[in-house]
Amino acid sequence: MQRAYVTALYEILKKDRNVISCLSDSGTDYDELIAREFPDQVVNFGISENNQLAAAAGMAAAGKIPFVYTTGAFIVYRSYEFLRDDICLQNRNVKLIGMGTGLAWSTLGATHHTTEDLAPLRALPNLTVITPATPRELTGAVRAAYEIQGPVYIRMGMSGEEEFFDETYTFTPGKIVPMREGNDLTVFTAGSILSEVMKAACLLEQEGISARVINVHTMKPLDSDGILRECERPGLFFSVEEHNILGGIGTAIADLCVSRGLPVRLTKIGLEDAFASGFGTREEVLAQNRLDAAGIFRKISDRIKNGLPQ
Repeated sequence: MQRAYVTALYEILKKDRNVISCLSDSGTDYDELIAREFPDQVVNFGISENNQLAAAAGMAAAGKIPFVYTTGAFIVYRSYEFLRDDICLQNRNVKLIGMGTGLAWSTLGATHHTTEDLAPLRALPNLTVITPATPRELTGAVRAAYEIQGPVYIRMGMSGEEEFFDETYTFTPGKIVPMREGNDLTVFTAGSILSEVMKAACLLEQEGISARVINVHTMKPLDSDGILRECERPGLFFSVEEHNILGGIGTAIADLCVSRGLPVRLTKIGLEDAFASGFGTREEVLAQNRLDAAGIFRKISDRIKNGLPQ
């Protein structure tokens, strides 16, 4: 994902000298190469994220287009006031790339996990929130963010995400993407956990259960019409997210259905009002919190066995 981001940003930097890459000691070797080629378009603020966001707001006020790249937990939790007051309140044209979201920083524990970011960010006016699941989707999201006038937050993984799209894929902000057909139940998901959901759907298929998988890559603005059409289908509904089940994708879908009077019973799968436990690789931490393919499969299977009819 990091390579996809830097490659997409490099193309934008080449064509628009107003674009600025803002780092906080979280760049890569690719960023160093970019800095040599575009020394006036790369600024490293060090471990000073509050200053980084405040300066980015000032750059945008002067007509620049800053891409702020740092750990997601630091953008959202450490710098929320600056994100709210300096960027969103002023509707500044700042692009925020939260790197290593969800459980990607698996060895560093809950202080570095970004598992409550969607809840406060969805509440911020003027902010577009995008959660790409694969490198090609991230590339499309970066290009779309450049075109959008106003603040954008991209929730980016960094765990060698599996690619589900070919070179013909076109990213369209605000539109859901069906990833797998199925008739018995529908699973909404977003971000890097898509690969685990797709594996869980294969496990369900082995049990004779046909699962439809929907990728909701844009959390705000939500594809209300597309999601409501999906929720009119028969069967059970699930949301799966690398996030607290409070305030994330499941909450957004539930709120939407309630507001439109659609009687949908939705089961939310994610962190259940808790911080993630355990350390290790991302795969190990997902498994410890029952958010790997096997855990998702078991939770869906249990709901089907004990579930209420639709």
